[in-house]
Amino acid sequence: MLSQVNGLSRHFTEDTLRAYLLSRSTRADAGCLIVRGYGSRRGVHQKLAGRAWAHIAAYVVFVGGYDPTLEVHHDCGAPDCIEPTHLRQLSHADNCQERTQRPRCRHGHERETDPATGRLRRVCRACNRLAQQRWRERQAAEVARARAAYGRAPC
Repeated sequence: MLSQVNGLSRHFTEDTLRAYLLSRSTRADAGCLIVRGYGSRRGVHQKLAGRAWAHIAAYVVFVGGYDPTLEVHHDCGAPDCIEPTHLRQLSHADNCQERTQRPRCRHGHERETDPATGRLRRVCRACNRLAQQRWRERQAAEVARARAAYGRAPC
């Protein structure tokens, strides 16, 4: 079964691959099992275990019955999710039809309608606001460290 997965390292057995995937993943609030692959960015398909896609390898070891002619689809919409209940196989045409904008972002926030286009916004405003807040906190901490290094009192 593992030999059908493109790019998967041949040194893995089903048990070692299962343990490897679980060790590289964390549980999100929305119920997704988010995996960290080779890239530092989240939100893109993650490669693990050689050059194999993590969600395909997870489908093989957790769900079983993998058909290489079909594509693995994420019902949750998170491309780096490997939760077995969120994965299913579809034909390419069905997978393309399923890829529509969801009314909720990956963190469960309601998406707003863009008044200019009438479609759902691509970026969730709540997630964007939280990301900007985290960035501002990191920048303030960096400025405070720099000021402390120069012997100046924080403002």
